[in-house]
Amino acid sequence: MKDRLNIAVIGTGRMGSVHVRNLVRSIPEANLVALCDIRLDVAQALADELGISRVVADYHELLADPSIPAVLIATSTDTHWFIVRDAAQAGKHIFCEKPLALDLPSIDIALAAVEEAGVKLQVGFNRRFDPSFRHVRDIVASGTIGRPCILRIASRDPEPPSVEYARASGGMYLDMTIHDFDMARFLVGEVEEVYAMGSVLVAPWLAEADDVDTDIVTLRFADGTLGVIDNSRQAVYGYDQRLEVFCSAGIAKADNKAVDTVVCGDTSGMHGALPPRFFMQRYPDTYVNEVRSFVDCVSHDTLPQVTGKDGRLSVVLGYAAEKSRHENRPVRLSEI
Repeated sequence: MKDRLNIAVIGTGRMGSVHVRNLVRSIPEANLVALCDIRLDVAQALADELGISRVVADYHELLADPSIPAVLIATSTDTHWFIVRDAAQAGKHIFCEKPLALDLPSIDIALAAVEEAGVKLQVGFNRRFDPSFRHVRDIVASGTIGRPCILRIASRDPEPPSVEYARASGGMYLDMTIHDFDMARFLVGEVEEVYAMGSVLVAPWLAEADDVDTDIVTLRFADGTLGVIDNSRQAVYGYDQRLEVFCSAGIAKADNKAVDTVVCGDTSGMHGALPPRFFMQRYPDTYVNEVRSFVDCVSHDTLPQVTGKDGRLSVVLGYAAEKSRHENRPVRLSEI
């Protein structure tokens, strides 16, 4: 068996702890050797749970260790870009949660460091690794149902965030719709123009952050394909995740996954299970699949399946959508 890849995780909060547990329990190709978090007690508790012997508060200690060729970054969004820069300059291969940053100059600094160092960078757009979504993409890419004509994506959260979260996250387009922007590019290709409309309909406190809780974004792709994304911060029935690509000779789509497939019938009708409550329940396998893909690309010297360029373009789309909403007009990506 090929040697396992030594890897360290920087950031052990909500997403970091998911990746840590997956690396230990579900990705035998990797050898998780260290954890880092400025909240040393949080990292230590996770290390004790999983039998990880090394815990540090300063990520520079891990970057200075030549026995660690790769790091996974799951810290707060505002720290991503400079940890990516520092890791690249230390010669480490990098998996980084999305987004790389909330501003393009910081992203460009990070990507320049990655390019100069010649290391690999994969960005954490996990939905590309959902088997159903990937199957839709494979069908469309095969050409068996003709050329894409209309893309539709519905992505709705079960409940809205706090205003504090909205301010720190960059808002609807850079926090939530960013996944759909990446999925649109994954399914169809490059986007040329965006027209976004948003409203505050279910969470009035989000207006304090100049944010919205309901939006529709229309896309014009470079090849003429049209797209529609709709988002809501409040779907009371669960985590609503659906997409379809209508093509000239057919259609490929992926519907919601239900908690189970049981259907009960009575005099009032037929009843089935609701969708999962949130993303941790809807996409657990994708988090394993994306990190396994990263480990594989480092071990076999192949290209990451989600590159730094992909990460940057999703933020460009987010900026275009925000500009469009404020100016009430279509915005070409070349304007950003």
